[in-house]
Amino acid sequence: MSLNLGRFFRACNPRYTLNISKPEDRQYYIDFSTVRGSNVIRELKRTITFSDHQPTCQLFTGHIGCGKSTELSRLKTELEADKFHVVYFESSQDLDMADVDISDILLAIARQVSQSLENSGVCLQPKRFQGILKSAANLLNTEITSFRSNIPVVGDIGVSQDSEGFSLSFGIGEITAKAKDSRDVRSLLRQHLEPRVNNIIEVINQELITPAQHQLQQRGQAGLVVIIDNLDRIDNKAKFGIRTQPEYLFVDRGEQLNKLLCHVIYTIPLILTFSNDKEAVSNRFGSPAKLLPMVRVKERDGSDCEPGINLLRQMVLARAFPELNQTDRLREIPKLFDSTSTLDYLCQMSGGHVRNLLILLFNCLQKDDPPFSRTMIERVISERRNELGKAITPDEWELLRQVSQQKTVRGEEEYQTLLRSLFVFEYCDHDGSWFDLNPVLEGAKDFDKD
Repeated sequence: MSLNLGRFFRACNPRYTLNISKPEDRQYYIDFSTVRGSNVIRELKRTITFSDHQPTCQLFTGHIGCGKSTELSRLKTELEADKFHVVYFESSQDLDMADVDISDILLAIARQVSQSLENSGVCLQPKRFQGILKSAANLLNTEITSFRSNIPVVGDIGVSQDSEGFSLSFGIGEITAKAKDSRDVRSLLRQHLEPRVNNIIEVINQELITPAQHQLQQRGQAGLVVIIDNLDRIDNKAKFGIRTQPEYLFVDRGEQLNKLLCHVIYTIPLILTFSNDKEAVSNRFGSPAKLLPMVRVKERDGSDCEPGINLLRQMVLARAFPELNQTDRLREIPKLFDSTSTLDYLCQMSGGHVRNLLILLFNCLQKDDPPFSRTMIERVISERRNELGKAITPDEWELLRQVSQQKTVRGEEEYQTLLRSLFVFEYCDHDGSWFDLNPVLEGAKDFDKD
């Protein structure tokens, strides 16, 4: 079979997240659950489907780039097949991740949920929410036109004498867009909304979620699920005093995030699983965050994890030959690499970090056409090693040597130094988790120094 090089190049772009609802993307998907240590998506799904219309709130975390968004896309597709109405959105589209507060998150949820419900024909009458938007618009001295049709505007906000034609999602969107673009506007809006957060939660429940649940069930659907992705990218900077932004949002204000009357999944920063507030987070939300670890390329004892390497091999081959089954793809390896061992070496050096593998492969494609030689792979890995190594201090190299020997990372300081920078990866098997060095760094001269 001939290789479509342009399609292969686009499919390997590390910036692209698979949308499992699309058939063309679904053929690229590889299920790594057997070599991650647990089937986290199955656990999230079972919690929702077995809750018998009772609202649930779950937390999901892992390294940035390890495949969380792809797995959440898979969860969305599976839940929709079970007749749930699923609202999935990337919070980074609505929020400035360097500066987030509870009212920002709630408005983003309200906008995305109302837009999805409006598009699906669910009838909403958000009269109290219109009032909240109007007071916010008056405060900001801005004009907002929240109509799908030419209906007279009252005051500074698009609120008609009756609610017919009003688009809540559009109205919220106009306000939040202004807030995202301006720190001053954001600060002014928060001063107005933060004292009203409990009221906003009540209005979301009464005017959006509860009517939607009723109408969806009348249609024979199972209920409403909201998945908020990319909150794990919130900056770990101080928010108030010594509290960091993740601690403030998910510990100090976590109880409010847990009050929505539907199924909700929040992605949260991985650092919270290393924080002294780890148990406080679990208590706020009723259970610990579900962790998506790396794909195992090695076992605890350092031996190769053949099943993990085999699946990563299939991931690469699927991007090149999506129409073929797994067995037939293996016959096409010579069109991509000079040997199977070269492909396996690439997979091993990725450390089982999905985006890392795509970065290395994409760099090869930027340099030349396949088939790629071992020399080419080693060159790309050397460049990546130099790139990562520039940021590592002598003290951090010593920490990396300790992790390589002890397979542990403890506390927020070591997390900040090692995991957040992707110097160290976390793996999991039936006996629990352990940590190991990003394989790209193993050949660095500074790592070998005593």
